[in-house]
Amino acid sequence: MTMEKGGNNNHQHQPFEVSIDTADSKCFDDDGRLKRTGNKWTASAHIITAVIGSGVLSLAWAIAQLGWVAGPAMMILFSFVTYYTSTLLSVCYRTGDQLNGKRNYTYTDAVRAYLGGFKYKICGVVQYANLFGVAIGYTIAASISMMAIKRSNCFHSSGGKNPCHMNGNLYMISFGIVEIFFSQIPDFDQLWWLSTLAAVMSFTYSTIGLGLGVGKVIENKGIKGSLTGITVGTVTETQKVWRSFQALGNIAFAYSYSMILIEIQDTIKSPPSESKTMKKATLISVIVTTIFYMLCGCFGYAAFGDISPGNLLTGFGFYNPFWLLDIANAAIVIHLVGAYQVYCQPLYSVVEKTAAEKFPDSDFVNKDIEIPIPCVASPLKINLFRLVWRTIFVIITTIISMLLPFFNDIVGLIGAVGFWPLTVYFPVEMYIVQMKIPKWSTKWICLHMLSAACLVISLAAAAGSVAGVIADLGVYKPFHAMY
Repeated sequence: MTMEKGGNNNHQHQPFEVSIDTADSKCFDDDGRLKRTGNKWTASAHIITAVIGSGVLSLAWAIAQLGWVAGPAMMILFSFVTYYTSTLLSVCYRTGDQLNGKRNYTYTDAVRAYLGGFKYKICGVVQYANLFGVAIGYTIAASISMMAIKRSNCFHSSGGKNPCHMNGNLYMISFGIVEIFFSQIPDFDQLWWLSTLAAVMSFTYSTIGLGLGVGKVIENKGIKGSLTGITVGTVTETQKVWRSFQALGNIAFAYSYSMILIEIQDTIKSPPSESKTMKKATLISVIVTTIFYMLCGCFGYAAFGDISPGNLLTGFGFYNPFWLLDIANAAIVIHLVGAYQVYCQPLYSVVEKTAAEKFPDSDFVNKDIEIPIPCVASPLKINLFRLVWRTIFVIITTIISMLLPFFNDIVGLIGAVGFWPLTVYFPVEMYIVQMKIPKWSTKWICLHMLSAACLVISLAAAAGSVAGVIADLGVYKPFHAMY
């Protein structure tokens, strides 16, 4: 039987002949690839790295637009929908039997296997556009945190006399340079340490934001905010509507990770079946993130009320406690370095796999150059195509970030565009095919009602975010963003 050789789950390899004995050995999985070693904890680390990202910082602002009733309710709703549809998607990792069926290595592989060519192409466009957008959003968020560190130190040294205005472009370029270096990590299997570090960092800054929020509530001697959120008068009726819609997009972005779920699941060892392990990892991750989100978002709103900032950590000022805010913002930057790579791996993989198929005899595309490193047993392997293509990708995302540095609007738009198709529609449709659910049965109707409701939410959120971007562009000069 023909199998693929190699340990990199996301890379194209030349087929070679292996026997059943080899495939079933201690070294290889059933598809001839090196044994996967992931478990519910490593998968949870990947998910938490992807989920508890910069989106947590905008949740206080989102709740401020919706109020004490609708804000937390929508967060609970999004967490439930994300968990439920993720369990549906995890069942689709293997086509057919959950232990011995054909593996789908990527999200788009699964769509092609279950839904066919046309929907596969649509899914690919939506998924990779969304991942591209996430890279832009994370570049913007990282630059904001780097500038916050610089400004807090500037305020401290000048005693608050210097306004400390600065241009964000330098910080976006700095983040891009770091990402060029880390983008040379080949695939998910070799990202586990970066994911673990990023997950720790996400807890660090979320905990600091939560602690500062609690402290602010105590300082205020009361809870701010209202049942319906920011009032008409503070903003116009039109602004209230658009900002409420945009808040939905921000919450959706905060829970967004379905587009990389299959890729994460492809790192999990079996038995038990990968879907069982992934369901446990998803439950752990969604519970942890929802608790953090509720605490950070609600205490942030309780601290600032209707004037909750788009980035929670910028609301506490820059002078005191400046060192604690520096730690939190540094943790955000470190986390985003890892999260950027976790999100971009599927996009990197599809381009490199396609190039290997188109140019199988090209040394530029397929050959690894080994560079010996002193005191290190294994040489560094550099692939020229990977080096050039990933570097160009990072440069492009950095330039677009410099052109559109609108954190809240970009986050809301990315969340809105990706939520319905990637988190709801495709998982629901694939699950129906996998489980052979009869058309017009009760379960079939309920699943499509869920999909339709989420489509309405996504359209509303996208409209609100687009309105925000248009408003920002009206007063913005490209490459001259001053903070």
